[in-house]
Amino acid sequence: MALDKPLVMDALRTVPDPGSRSNLVDGGMVERVAACDGVVSVRIKAAAGEPAAALDALAIRCAQAIANIARRSGGAAGEGLKGLTVEFVNKAGVVVHTARNPGAPTGKSESDGHRPISGLASPAGGAAGIKHIIAVGAGKGGVGKSTIALNIAVGLARRGHAVGLLDGDIYGPSMPTMLGLHAYDQAVMHGMLQPFYVHGIKAITIGKLVDPDKPLIWRGPMAHGAFKQLTEQTEWGELDYLIIDLPPGTGDVSLTMAQSMQLTGAVVVCTPQKVAQDDAVRAAKMFQQLKIEVLGVVENMSTFIADDLNPPREYDLFGKGGAEKMAARLGLPFLGAVPITVALRENSDAGEPTANFRKGTALCSALEALVENVEKQAAVAAIRAGKARPTLSVS
Repeated sequence: MALDKPLVMDALRTVPDPGSRSNLVDGGMVERVAACDGVVSVRIKAAAGEPAAALDALAIRCAQAIANIARRSGGAAGEGLKGLTVEFVNKAGVVVHTARNPGAPTGKSESDGHRPISGLASPAGGAAGIKHIIAVGAGKGGVGKSTIALNIAVGLARRGHAVGLLDGDIYGPSMPTMLGLHAYDQAVMHGMLQPFYVHGIKAITIGKLVDPDKPLIWRGPMAHGAFKQLTEQTEWGELDYLIIDLPPGTGDVSLTMAQSMQLTGAVVVCTPQKVAQDDAVRAAKMFQQLKIEVLGVVENMSTFIADDLNPPREYDLFGKGGAEKMAARLGLPFLGAVPITVALRENSDAGEPTANFRKGTALCSALEALVENVEKQAAVAAIRAGKARPTLSVS
């Protein structure tokens, strides 16, 4: 007999609820149970202030109960417990603690913190229905690459396009926060990962497939596999644009992307100062070496605008215009300059990117100009690559 949801619920009925005289199920503490191919996921309500050690102990009792009922129901021929994730949530439904394979022997493993989702269909070209694929990269971390990728995606959607956003920043995914995905669970249907539909875009992120508290200590093949899973086993559907947020640098994920996907082009993000320009030049040359057209350069953190002042005041912190000069030196289009504002930081932390497009602000004007330039450069690149033909509108 397969280890299914009813069996798991029966097992959890044998686990006492620490906060009452009942068990976890009858006490209403079990919020969600999922089971597939011997891999089980359980979500349990946690009492406020409950220490992590107590939650881990409860997770171990759950693991023992599920393993016992799996053995009793199936015997030697039955499906055993292959993997267990126990998540504890607070009253707001936010995960406050996660126990993976509780009670199992621990050791130093390169795959610790990541378990690829089982039961997915064989890769079937999930990107087949996408017109334009645009990578957003940078030579170094900390330049706001993910912020630019997200706002390009949201901006294109606001212009009437069907848009997807792939968080390919394997080692430091930030999209769960910037998209406000903490209360959502990754869904799988018909063997395919289902992207989240938020803020007018479809989004997928490695951050919803791994423990958010664990570092991803992966060698190249593991990063390669994770990126392939996100691209090829996600049900994107028909999209006008897929924006890919790459990890910083010129490593394995960028190579995997170039080998497995037909890109329209790449956007390079850079801050104005010289040290950032040097790394951005390397990123641009990497794309060119991989035969990926560079659509242009974005200068992020161009200035700081204190928009809480009346009138707002602008400060030149990093040497405004440095990235634009670098783009001119390399013969690349300059796509625009995006300022730092208090609102941008607040909206990113709150997972509300659409708020960045409030009319009448310098931030909105800068982002709309950037998105329009990206749209134009992608159209030109597609024509050069033979993917599209110029159109004439008569009004």
